[in-house]
Amino acid sequence: MSEDRLKGLFSNTASSGHWERLGYKKRSGILAPLFSVFSRNSCGIGDFSDIKFLVDLANKTGNSIIQFLPLNETGPTFCPYDSLSSFALDPAYLSLTGMVAAKVTEKLRIKYPLSETHVDYHIKQDKMDILYDVFNDKDCLESGFLKFNEENSYWLEDFALFKVLKQQHNNAAWYEWGQPYKSRDKKELESFSKSHKKQILFQKWVQYLLYQQLSDARKYAKSKRVLLKGDLPILVSRDSSDVWSHPEFFKLDFAAGAPPDMYCAKGQRWGMPTYNWNVIASEGYRYLKEKLRYAENFYDILRVD
Repeated sequence: MSEDRLKGLFSNTASSGHWERLGYKKRSGILAPLFSVFSRNSCGIGDFSDIKFLVDLANKTGNSIIQFLPLNETGPTFCPYDSLSSFALDPAYLSLTGMVAAKVTEKLRIKYPLSETHVDYHIKQDKMDILYDVFNDKDCLESGFLKFNEENSYWLEDFALFKVLKQQHNNAAWYEWGQPYKSRDKKELESFSKSHKKQILFQKWVQYLLYQQLSDARKYAKSKRVLLKGDLPILVSRDSSDVWSHPEFFKLDFAAGAPPDMYCAKGQRWGMPTYNWNVIASEGYRYLKEKLRYAENFYDILRVD
């Protein structure tokens, strides 16, 4: 279909402004799980710094779109479609280059050699341990970090608290925690937050670093006229910050799945709770708007699966 024909079809639609920004020409692209896109600079897994190499590859091969699998923080199953948050990015993808001494990253490379057959997700905890040492030696209260906290307070406060509470409960699911924390008793949460202020601040700081690196990768892609396409799963894990902080948005007595088909005679039960759309709508769909607003920092195009 010609560019003029495409423009005629989409220029009068509700999304015409977005089409004008992206252009009406035909495009081809690359689909990649970031964990497999590693370079000699990587430590056991592809990270945000490696996106620039992928952009260069796309640019040289005439491709102008790069689509990633979800980059949200995963839980114990390491499934990108069963994430701990539909906002927070996964620390496994954080590049340590330039943040720590070369000997530290070299030890990490030795412990987690690059593999073409599998990913050792234990690297995330090792990265977090290294980052905590950096955090202890660094004054992180810079203006950019404070601004990031303010602009993302809708989800960041709950997520950081959720992560620290999860650590204190040996990574058990939130619905297995003690009653005050499971039911979000305000007084108990305030007390916990005060006594774990440093750990909560650290979780926010890590998300700030991830935000910086992925934003920087997008700027590089834009300079090469390559579009980044994100994948935002419409569902989130039952054991997620989203569900813990806003249980009213979900029907926790139900689980999403798929009916029987030619691939699975008994159907599928995914386990993620379904949405309580009436409650979400009563708040002006802010929960969904905030997810899309944050994703816009990183992606030119978004796939909602």
